[in-house]
Amino acid sequence: MESNLLINYQGVEICRDENIILKNVSLEVRKGEFLYIIGKVGSGKTSLLKTMYYEMPVWEGQARIFNYDLRKIKRREIPLLRRKIGIVFQDFQLLIDRSVEKNLQFVLKATGWKDKTAINNRINEILTQVGMTNKGYKMPHELSGGEQQRIVIARALLNSPELILADEPTGNLDPETGSKIVQLLHDISDNGATVIMTTHNYQLVQNFPGKTKKCEDGALIEVM
Repeated sequence: MESNLLINYQGVEICRDENIILKNVSLEVRKGEFLYIIGKVGSGKTSLLKTMYYEMPVWEGQARIFNYDLRKIKRREIPLLRRKIGIVFQDFQLLIDRSVEKNLQFVLKATGWKDKTAINNRINEILTQVGMTNKGYKMPHELSGGEQQRIVIARALLNSPELILADEPTGNLDPETGSKIVQLLHDISDNGATVIMTTHNYQLVQNFPGKTKKCEDGALIEVM
């Protein structure tokens, strides 16, 4: 795989419970690219992302991400793969019983960080990056939807992943807040990370242009 090619899918088939969701998927994503995957709800966008962090296996075709062959990946390699990926979910999935800071501490400790000063410095750094300085003490329910999504993006960025997968990150947000989140993701891409964002909001794609593919009728097609 060429050095700047992060994802290379050729002739991939994606199935759930023996139902084919997407077939003959070919996709190449390079370092630093911003890619939209658009399509109706239920068209296979989320399933495609799930194969990338091995939540769903790939049964057919060639599928490589980083230097991992998703057809042959070993169980012990899956956590190493996932550590290179930051995931932004539509429904936030923050731990509601602890503050923003404690949510972020939890992730860092779970991924091997031990030094308290380093942990606190990293959290401050990342909260500044997503425009949430001074919100570390707040509980998730004290934040607006847009603020919660910024914390989710902060969480995804903690370990400086090379790839961010954002699954309908504006789905629960009003248009203005959604635009700010997409702008933030574009800024992250401009700083060198690769970002793949699924959406069924075509207006966002027009307002913030990027390379675009579409899930339609069981296929992934190029959008001109």
